[in-house]
Amino acid sequence: MPATDRELAAYHDRDYLDFILDDKNMSEPSEDDPRYAEFGLEDDCPPFRALPEYVRLVAGASLTAARQLSEEKADIAVCWDGGRHHAHKSHASGFCYVADCVLAILALKRSLTPSGQRPRILYLDLDVHFSDGVSQAFAASARGSSTPQVLTISLHHAAPGFFPASPLAELSDPTSPSFDPYTISIPLARGASDATFALLWPSIEQIAHAFGPDYVVVQCGVDGLAGDPCGVWNWSLAEAEGSFAWCVDRICNKWGYKTLLLGGGGYNSPNAARAWTYLMSLACQRQLSVEANIPHHSAFPLYAPSFTLDVSSGTMQDLNSIKYLNHARHMLLKCNRYYEKDAGDCM
Repeated sequence: MPATDRELAAYHDRDYLDFILDDKNMSEPSEDDPRYAEFGLEDDCPPFRALPEYVRLVAGASLTAARQLSEEKADIAVCWDGGRHHAHKSHASGFCYVADCVLAILALKRSLTPSGQRPRILYLDLDVHFSDGVSQAFAASARGSSTPQVLTISLHHAAPGFFPASPLAELSDPTSPSFDPYTISIPLARGASDATFALLWPSIEQIAHAFGPDYVVVQCGVDGLAGDPCGVWNWSLAEAEGSFAWCVDRICNKWGYKTLLLGGGGYNSPNAARAWTYLMSLACQRQLSVEANIPHHSAFPLYAPSFTLDVSSGTMQDLNSIKYLNHARHMLLKCNRYYEKDAGDCM
């Protein structure tokens, strides 16, 4: 169901919504109107004729999925067209026009648990790009709350000139005066692989369980898979422990929390289709074989040369040293005490 003006205004500024939801503004853009630049409607976020409908449909889909969880209709809900994690309160950015991740989290925040309490939500972002829109939205809200409901964790690539530039994208350090225990950031260097994630994942799980969420929202951007045009990570779909699907399977079938799976980046379209198909099979507990043949259809030639579901790792060198990864794990371990204390305060 398309999102209503009221649902969109739960996060976005009214001036921004009034502008992007106006059919004339989007179908007949004026080069002389400074509002296009003000609202980020340029470069990778150009206006287009159907943008008002697109914004409502993307947001509405993620909100519908969130409601399936809060209304006890599902334990896992999926919206592969969601995950627009770069959209901000009052401007578009990075191909993202609407902050559906934020809107879905806000909707879950307003719900009540079976015991009548406000829920806790863990947002975990697996996209190769930092979740600036989501992390910034809830970093601001956490500063004004004694018991924040939302914890964001982003694993992403970081390098000079790599989008998006944000001070929040730096490795979280509990010894820093600016440390926010509810905005966790884990930057990774080129070549991040299954082995990289296998080493870090136990620390992610420790934080998740210490925080004790009622809901987990996972942004499943697949632009970190090997073969993506971004070309910075070497993650496989399902080769080994630490693979993309291994991580998502742990969340869906081992963690035990209600889970919302969203899409995200992914610029090799056949590999994105492979990945989200395989993840869906895991979420439904009807696991497909990664050796399954791609069925014949109009885009079949794009799945060459394997014509199977698998996305294998490549030969890129993993530049994430054991020393750095152990340092990151140590920083994450220090974070746990904040959530354990909060859990005690809430009892």
